[in-house]
Amino acid sequence: MSGKSTEVLVIGGGYAGVMAANRLTRRGDVAVTLVNPRPDFVHRIRLHQLAGGTDAAVVAYREVLAEGVRLVVDSVTRIDAAGRAVELASGARTGYDYLIYAVGSGSADPGVPGAAEHAHPLATFEEARRLRPLLEAASGQAPVVVVGGGPTGIETAAELAEEGRAVTLVCGGVLGPYLHARGRRSVAGRLAALGVTVLDGPGARVTEVAADAVHLADGRELTSRVTVWTAGFGVPDLAVRSGLRTDALGRLLADETLTSVDDERIVAAGDSAAPSGLPPRMSCQAAIPLGARAADTVLSRIAGERPGTLRQAFAGQCISLGRRDGIFQFATKADQAVWLHADGRLGAKLKELVCTGVVKHLAAEAHKPGAYKLHQVPGATRQKLLDARDAGDARDAGVPATARQAA
Repeated sequence: MSGKSTEVLVIGGGYAGVMAANRLTRRGDVAVTLVNPRPDFVHRIRLHQLAGGTDAAVVAYREVLAEGVRLVVDSVTRIDAAGRAVELASGARTGYDYLIYAVGSGSADPGVPGAAEHAHPLATFEEARRLRPLLEAASGQAPVVVVGGGPTGIETAAELAEEGRAVTLVCGGVLGPYLHARGRRSVAGRLAALGVTVLDGPGARVTEVAADAVHLADGRELTSRVTVWTAGFGVPDLAVRSGLRTDALGRLLADETLTSVDDERIVAAGDSAAPSGLPPRMSCQAAIPLGARAADTVLSRIAGERPGTLRQAFAGQCISLGRRDGIFQFATKADQAVWLHADGRLGAKLKELVCTGVVKHLAAEAHKPGAYKLHQVPGATRQKLLDARDAGDARDAGVPATARQAA
């Protein structure tokens, strides 16, 4: 490729894609194109605020994207790996030397009768924007049911309850399954103070959604003017449609350098990546370091160097509980919650620091490519997780772990 620029195409302008695109501008001989279906950056961890009317959840790309990155507002419909090109919804075809696959995630198929017709998902900007006027049209005391006991469900329930709405949170299992027991008690206490009715346990599994009701496994029927669905995430099927190998969810299978197992010119990042079939938790906390690692892999290949491998370190999980309260659940680098957490106003301040800090990380990388270092945290390693996974697979197959490693 001497004598011309190396063309790198990034699909997806979320946390991972923007970080990758910005970082690629470290080399002056690399031409970076970012393809994204929206003209603005969606600050996804604020979507519950968009639904609640307290934030727009978008940031202008000029604030977070390097000037040297060409933004194409379009959608990729197919990747032609053999031809090193992508086909766009507009009918155009764009070639590349390297491609970073950062298509992110969205709502999963609920798989519950009536949910697709009567429940409103909250995993994308468009979904949150459609939900807001529905909530505004409902009276303040109209019952709202939020389905899903994870961070999005908790945050949405708290945000709406703080408006004075009558909210029921249906967990379908445990409230905040990631949280340590102490953190879970804190969250439950705050939701109770806001007036949220929390239904958890095996009986609180949704079996059907009607236009004005939600039916549970234990026979209960909940009246609902607006039903919000936050249970589970899915990924776009672009990789599957393009003939690339994926995991069961549809995430692109890659090695520990984030390189596709099918094509060394394709590198994965963010929620749509499945390195070694063992993807980290879907989150901006993982997406940004994955974007940096994906860019470093491409830059290493351009330089003729051996790419480094993934080093993922987690700090925990932060959840807002309205505008005045929150929790930061601390965790090990391997993403296991520990007893320590910060809640109340301090938790709210930490959550807000994370929300503003994410944008600052992207903007800093745009102005000074290579400035981001958190994907290189000392002591952060995936090898123990991979070894444990492989040992578990070997036990399941009745093969001693030592024999599997030798093979």
